[in-house]
Amino acid sequence: MRYSAREFLDGLLDPGSFVSWDRPPIETTTVSPGYRRELRAAAQRSGTDESVLTGGGLLRGRPVAVIACEFAFLAGSIGVAAAERIVAAVERATAEGLPLIASPTSGGTRMQEGTLAFVQMVKIAGAVAAHKAAGHPYLVYLRDPTMGGVFASWGSLGHITFAAPGALIGFLGPRVYEALYGREFPPGVQTAENLYRNGVIDGVVGIEIFRRIAHRALSVASGEVRALSAEPGWAAPVRNPGAEPSSAQAWDAVLSSRRPGRPGIRDLLRHATQRVPLSGTGQGEADRTVVHALARLAGEPCVVFGHDRSGQEGENTLGPAALREARRAMALAEELRLPLVLVIDTVGAALSKEAEERGLAPEIARCLADLVTLDTPTVSVLLGQGTGGGALALLPADRVLAARHGWLAPLPPEGASAIVYRDTRHSAEIAAAQGIRAADLLADGIVDAIVGEYPDAADEPVAFARRVVLAVAAELRHLRGLPAADLRAARHRRYRRLGLPN
Repeated sequence: MRYSAREFLDGLLDPGSFVSWDRPPIETTTVSPGYRRELRAAAQRSGTDESVLTGGGLLRGRPVAVIACEFAFLAGSIGVAAAERIVAAVERATAEGLPLIASPTSGGTRMQEGTLAFVQMVKIAGAVAAHKAAGHPYLVYLRDPTMGGVFASWGSLGHITFAAPGALIGFLGPRVYEALYGREFPPGVQTAENLYRNGVIDGVVGIEIFRRIAHRALSVASGEVRALSAEPGWAAPVRNPGAEPSSAQAWDAVLSSRRPGRPGIRDLLRHATQRVPLSGTGQGEADRTVVHALARLAGEPCVVFGHDRSGQEGENTLGPAALREARRAMALAEELRLPLVLVIDTVGAALSKEAEERGLAPEIARCLADLVTLDTPTVSVLLGQGTGGGALALLPADRVLAARHGWLAPLPPEGASAIVYRDTRHSAEIAAAQGIRAADLLADGIVDAIVGEYPDAADEPVAFARRVVLAVAAELRHLRGLPAADLRAARHRRYRRLGLPN
């Protein structure tokens, strides 16, 4: 379905709250008599004076700035006057500290104005970048169609990006492709649904659903903390009967972490509120072995990213794209000035030709470098299995928690046994020798606290998940408000001292 600009604004904003910021379009030096007639006809046909409307309004009572293209005005194309209107709105939103919601629908650059119109995308992208650098949210909803330079600039810079069902979205228009190459563009490529599947956008929803998503995202991005009593559906976790083992063997922990019923990151997020699931790198990659979202954990706003144990099977394990998604989550947390929560629960990184050629090892290195220098509070949770570089890539944080049966090792014990003993019969022995248990990690200063299991997370999945969420929230409360420079310095000291005598 193709929505007009006014239909989008009516669907997004509280009734009667929209206030236009638009001034009459500026006069350009390239207006020929024929083009002037086109502009008058476009205004009469569309009911707007340019291809874009801007203004302010309320989204469930929250003040926001909005920009919406009107496709009925010369196919929503962007010329100098439209670009100036967009930039003025972005700059005003930045000055007033407002979150910005943009909804492009456009054929791209206005051909009647040529190269001068084409380069307007630079100043629009610059204004959006400045808005984001100031710590203000930028949300994008792509409508049918969004093409060319609009998609390649302000249409692709959102902190989160959703699109209308069935929307045509792409860089080079199918008609242009056919004219240039003498054949049709492959069908089904430039669709919202295909871009979602391939990790370019976060989802495909109607306007009424996007309104809910935007409300949740802005609530989390606001950084406002809620008391646990104000969070719906919350109750104190129940401690199941049964004694907690004081000194479980390393191999027992490994076996417990592999139990099919053990809760994972999705179980934690079921106890979060105002969740906004995100998808992919935003750059054409998606890995279904990881999950990331905006959410509140026991009232604490944060970005959550982690391994999804339910998505790992056989050789389908964490690849380079998953780590690039992790780095997207890190950048999102830093740009929105939100804490980052990382969940470790992986059988290990992919061992494949594709993983090597697409840069698995460099992405692990970049994750480590990004995490130790991040300007926002970080909490890592060793929830279950912690194998190899795929686990290490999410470990460095201001605070590290471990489930009682969580463990961390360079390789799975079977792999380490194969290296040392040339068989797997010594797996339990080598697991004990390597100090992989949560209790060992606590003694070595790798983790800061252990979350109990009574007696095993798989036997009390709901209570365990709530216990983890509360433990993470407590750490976030402790870290909240600490200066970024202090966080970085403490993080540096922490990892600089690892392995050295006290």
